[in-house]
Amino acid sequence: MKRPILIAIFLLACIGLTAQVTQEIFESFKLQERRDVKYYFPEDYSEEKKYPIIVVLDAEYLFDNVVSNAKFYSTFHRMPQAIIVGVNQSKNDLRWEDCAYDEINGLPTEKGKNFYEFLGMELIPYLETSYSTAPFKMFVGYDITANFGNFFLFKEASLFNAYVSISPTMAPEMETRVPTRLAAMDQQIFYQLIVEGEKNNDKPQILAMDKALKEIDKESLHYFFEEYEDADDISIATYGIGKAFDNIFKMFRQISPKEYKEKILTSEEPVFNYLETKYTVIEDLFGFKKDYELNDVIAIYAAVRKKSDFESLKSLSDLCKKEFPDTMLGFYFEGEYYEEIGEPKKALKTFEKAFGMEEIDFLTKDMALEKMDALKADFGY
Repeated sequence: MKRPILIAIFLLACIGLTAQVTQEIFESFKLQERRDVKYYFPEDYSEEKKYPIIVVLDAEYLFDNVVSNAKFYSTFHRMPQAIIVGVNQSKNDLRWEDCAYDEINGLPTEKGKNFYEFLGMELIPYLETSYSTAPFKMFVGYDITANFGNFFLFKEASLFNAYVSISPTMAPEMETRVPTRLAAMDQQIFYQLIVEGEKNNDKPQILAMDKALKEIDKESLHYFFEEYEDADDISIATYGIGKAFDNIFKMFRQISPKEYKEKILTSEEPVFNYLETKYTVIEDLFGFKKDYELNDVIAIYAAVRKKSDFESLKSLSDLCKKEFPDTMLGFYFEGEYYEEIGEPKKALKTFEKAFGMEEIDFLTKDMALEKMDALKADFGY
């Protein structure tokens, strides 16, 4: 049996949490108990936006670590802002009652079934009806609570879209049941398995499950395995959560220099298609529309120029008029498009429109003015 863990105190010194974290007593009809629950809401929470839900068990130990990482990653646009709910379970060893399983068949005990319904039929619906939430939900657990998350895979449709399983204490047959279930599901699932380097009684079963999961060839399954050789059963939780976010929300990140060189420049498709597909996939995976990042627009613009894909430039200009309506982006790109296709009169008028709008990033009024002067000189306008 693994000891409870103390985690990431140093992170809390760097990132303030108190103002956005609340704690309450949740009256559970399913459990017939009052449970301590913590909530984190982004400080700029707005009903106009949609927020994924992250459910954290063992909240006394994991909650602050998850919140710190989520704040850090969302600040740098590497994941969406999220609502995080943590369930306290250390008092009176509740975690072992909540997540208990039958030693013979590996299924939840009666208390485990009630706790399952508490999460799925009370706590999450409360958040969904009270706040502006996205369909995407993540489960985070450690040890016995990590194993408990797997039970949500055994319904026809998984309640959670992503699982972060840290050094799970495995129920009987879980190493075959989880791969079998994931292989049969058509739902998009992210599954992150994190283990320490040292040996323990669960390690052979965990590695057997890892082997089986790696053999599944299915586009809807996004499986990640991280083994940290220097970690033990206590430190492992602090090693893996940031990496899990990095893996699960990889598509959400801005276009990187590596992505630009290896995927965009080498693609045979129109450059604009890459941007359009990226944001469509984000919406499909996470259940909400992400605002277009200026970094991504500039990356696509650079690729357009590099590959002389001027039809993509027109598509990009149309997008920028909608996404950045008060700035020069849309009309400046459109002016360049007309330049390239040999329509100088249209180009001049369009640059004049760009000149009257707000500067943004590398685009300045002087640049628009230079374009206008050059066109007038070349064609005598």
